[in-house]
Amino acid sequence: MERLQKYIASSGYTSRRKAEDLIREGRVSVNGQVVTELGTKVKSGDVVLIDGEAIVGENKVYYLFYKPQGCVCTLDDEFDRPKVIDYFEEVEERIYPVGRLDFDTTGALIMSNDGDFANMIMHPRSHLEKIYEVTIKGLIKGEDLHHLEKGVYLEGKKTMPCKIKVTYKDMEHKTTVLKIKLYEGKNRQVKKMFESVGHPVKRLHRISVGCVNLKGLRPGEYRRLKSQEVKDLKKLVGK
Repeated sequence: MERLQKYIASSGYTSRRKAEDLIREGRVSVNGQVVTELGTKVKSGDVVLIDGEAIVGENKVYYLFYKPQGCVCTLDDEFDRPKVIDYFEEVEERIYPVGRLDFDTTGALIMSNDGDFANMIMHPRSHLEKIYEVTIKGLIKGEDLHHLEKGVYLEGKKTMPCKIKVTYKDMEHKTTVLKIKLYEGKNRQVKKMFESVGHPVKRLHRISVGCVNLKGLRPGEYRRLKSQEVKDLKKLVGK
């Protein structure tokens, strides 16, 4: 059983907040009875109508998207910038980003319409591994790398230990390319970490999320996750 507003949102009919408004307005009925209580629960087989029209539960879908530079991970943008959802015009389900990448950050982004799955992946306690390729200004010192790996304080909270590997140093242009493996996902964490040791990020690219990576995809392309990949992701976050 699940709450009525969650059932409506999961069907793809509208958002959970709008579903709550519909219930309060007396526009929703369950098995022939108008329902106005938000705590109402429904089970498989119940007939839910909105304004007399039956809604059907939406199939859960999961995609891996290669986010290109120059688009936002929101469904609406006040500045009318390109959105990641613009790349999914052929997908019928009402999907949304699971987590976020900055406007100028590229790479692996999961898209889905499964709210429970999204919450599991994004929960602070999930500790889901994410690998990034980072290009920073300057030639970073070993002691600074060690400091970052142990954890640094950002806005009063210490980051979890991580793993960092230098892959290339451009002596001429004074830049360093690294790979960093994180087990958490605070807002703009990678950029803030390197800024804290005096090395602003020039380019940030997420290679993988958990067990899924971008192999075979180009910027702006996506693929549907295999059922085993979804199961593996759930297992990695302990569900």
